[in-house]
Amino acid sequence: MLKGKNKAKYLFIFALVVAAFTIALQSCKISYSFTGANLSPAVKTYTVYYFPNRARLINPTLSQNFTESLREKLQRQTSLNELKENGDIEFEGQITGYEVRPMSIQKDDLAAKNRLTVSLKLKYTNNKSPEENFERSFSAYEDYDSNQTISDIENELSELIITKLTDDIFNATIANW
Repeated sequence: MLKGKNKAKYLFIFALVVAAFTIALQSCKISYSFTGANLSPAVKTYTVYYFPNRARLINPTLSQNFTESLREKLQRQTSLNELKENGDIEFEGQITGYEVRPMSIQKDDLAAKNRLTVSLKLKYTNNKSPEENFERSFSAYEDYDSNQTISDIENELSELIITKLTDDIFNATIANW
C-alpha cells in the first residue's frame, strides 16, 4: 500500500496523464463515414448526365443502364439530392469502348476465354471545390468461356462491368481514393 507523500505523488501523476489524454482526444478530429463518402459539407446535390455510347460496337441498353446505375449508387451511398442539371457535383461523359477480345489462346489458335471490355471517359465537376475537377478514362472487363456466345451472356457481363465502373467512379470522386 502507498503511504502519504507517495500516494499523493502517484495521484498527481495519474491526474496529469488523464488530463493530457483528454486534451489529446479533444484536439483530434476523427472523420468517418459508413458509405465511404468524403465530400465537403457544402456539397448538397449531384447531377448525372446521360452517357451516350460512342463505341464502335453498340450495346443498345448500355448507356441507359450505366447512367441509371451511377445515379442509383449516388442515391444509395450518399445523402446528396439529385438535380437534373447544375448540381454541386456533376458527372458527364461518354462510353468510348465496347469490345470482345480473345484471351488465353490454346492449341490450334483457339481462345479458351474471351474478354468483354467497356471503357468510358468521365468529366467530373465539383462546383464547390473546383480543384477536385478532372477528366479521366475508366475501363472494366469480364472474362467468359469461349464456348459461350456473347449474345447469351452479354446482359449478365454488362451488369458486372457496370458495377465495377460505378464503384471505380464513386471511389475516384466521392470517396477520393
